[in-house]
Amino acid sequence: MNVTQRTFEVEAEPELTLAYLADFGNAEQWDPGTVRCVRSNAGPIEVGATWHNTSRFAGRETELEYRLDTLEPGHIVLVGENKSATSTDDIRIVASPDSAGRSVVTYRSEVVFHGVAKVAGPFVQPEFERLGDKTVEGISREVARL
Repeated sequence: MNVTQRTFEVEAEPELTLAYLADFGNAEQWDPGTVRCVRSNAGPIEVGATWHNTSRFAGRETELEYRLDTLEPGHIVLVGENKSATSTDDIRIVASPDSAGRSVVTYRSEVVFHGVAKVAGPFVQPEFERLGDKTVEGISREVARL
């Protein structure tokens, strides 16, 4: 299992930040690994919403089916799956204790490889760490534009 976690402040209210990140189609703008992310079903952004995500990781493209598993005040969980991996993005958002109109985001990414892909886990952690830093940059930049 590969885990990466970052906690950082963004320039937007918690509710606005949560709504933006819950719509995983926005990942094209803030996630450095996402090439394409297209909604797979219709309707409101709620638990059960799904997206087809194409990502580039370590020089290879991979496709995952993501679903919104948790959508609560201050908490989002998105789970992406394919035959090689399960990716869980657990995002917590609270009001900044220091600045009105800002939020503190804790973004935890967990990837569990399946089958022969398990062998790659220890070798790709540095790439996950690099992506974690770029994810902070992307979310901070895009949320500030809201």
